[in-house]
Amino acid sequence: MNAPAIASPLLTDLYQLTMVTAYFELGFEQEAVFEFFVRELPPERGFLLAAGLQQVIEYLESLRFTPDDLDWLAATGRFKPAALERLGRLHFTGAVDAMPEGTAFFADEPILRVSAPLPEAQFVESRIINLLHFQTLIASKAARCRLAAGPRRLADFGMRRAHGAEAALFAARACYIAGFDSTATVAAGRAFDIELSGTMAHSFIQAHHDEAAAFADFARVHPRDVTLLLDTYDTRTAAARAVELVRAGTPVAAVRLDSGDLAALAREVRDILDRGGAGNVRIVASGNLDEHGIAALLEAGAPIDAFGVGTRLDASVDAPTLDCVYKLQEYAGQPRRKRSPGKATWPGRKQVWRNYGGDGRITRDVLGLVEEVRPGAALLQPVLRSGARVVELPGLAAIRRHAARELETLPAACRNLRAPAPLVAQVSPVLRALADSVDREFR
Repeated sequence: MNAPAIASPLLTDLYQLTMVTAYFELGFEQEAVFEFFVRELPPERGFLLAAGLQQVIEYLESLRFTPDDLDWLAATGRFKPAALERLGRLHFTGAVDAMPEGTAFFADEPILRVSAPLPEAQFVESRIINLLHFQTLIASKAARCRLAAGPRRLADFGMRRAHGAEAALFAARACYIAGFDSTATVAAGRAFDIELSGTMAHSFIQAHHDEAAAFADFARVHPRDVTLLLDTYDTRTAAARAVELVRAGTPVAAVRLDSGDLAALAREVRDILDRGGAGNVRIVASGNLDEHGIAALLEAGAPIDAFGVGTRLDASVDAPTLDCVYKLQEYAGQPRRKRSPGKATWPGRKQVWRNYGGDGRITRDVLGLVEEVRPGAALLQPVLRSGARVVELPGLAAIRRHAARELETLPAACRNLRAPAPLVAQVSPVLRALADSVDREFR
């Protein structure tokens, strides 16, 4: 089952409508090629993880203006009747090539290419960027949390800090792709078949007169995978009360620490649990964590079995945006190139070829034109032709497995959490020559 989507074509920028209706009137309707890529990685990232393709394809397949949409546009007084009539017939008839979701990539490497009549290819820009940017942003942050946590379990706790309902759903999906085990967002569990996880709030304990009674009541009402929150009052005392429940036969699965010196408290709680005969009870930590917090706790020897990660992940606090764009690279069979300082693009339809060393790690990526014959694995693959799928998109579990394999191929410098050094794609001589030719033509 797919997540609820905001399907209206009016979820776009005004200039998409003004450009498209101008293209209609002027007859600019030959094939255009646009590519989505990230100009430069944030300093905090040594790699990015592609995510959001499924939602892009669903958007393109369902793109239609309803009579209500057209009536509303007519009431704005901005558009001529003929233009509105053409919008009423607009749907996506083009081609899409893309990197599979979960693929690691670097700056200047297109992860999606759209080839379609110019009005179609232009109109979809805003929503494509909206969908790919967010999930790629969150998946890339979540992947770093997975690298930091190693085999320990990770749960997405970020819904309440996500920037809206759709963001909460897609963040849970992106986290799962990157290797998280579960989410606290119930709608995401239903939409994407992701395991749900959660504990209790401090308010449940505060609503009781006695903490021990609160623990016992919660375990009685929800005996499955009981996780007790220890830090409402005194964490050590609460840990001792958890031991008493275990001794009384209550199946306590885990305890959660959410504040204070998590490393020191985890060691103390582990000792209390072990000495009390509750050695099988796991310790879960949460509270403003991300990959750096997780790494610091584990480096300090904290005996933590699982982490709940929320605010800093779902808002990608250290790198809240990516410098991603969707740019015209060819029109009517002629290559096009933007030459703005700091924002120049490589012209033409491009492919990324990836090469690996004997250890399975990436040694180089080469950016070139699709017609080149080069060694390595071609990363962009056909997805749509004439508006219809030519491949079956993988399920979320398969995407997750692919992402895990991709993380294993990353060089150590890319995986580094504190001072990552991303790989820089080599640009083929053929592509450089084309760029020089376009510059001469338009100069």
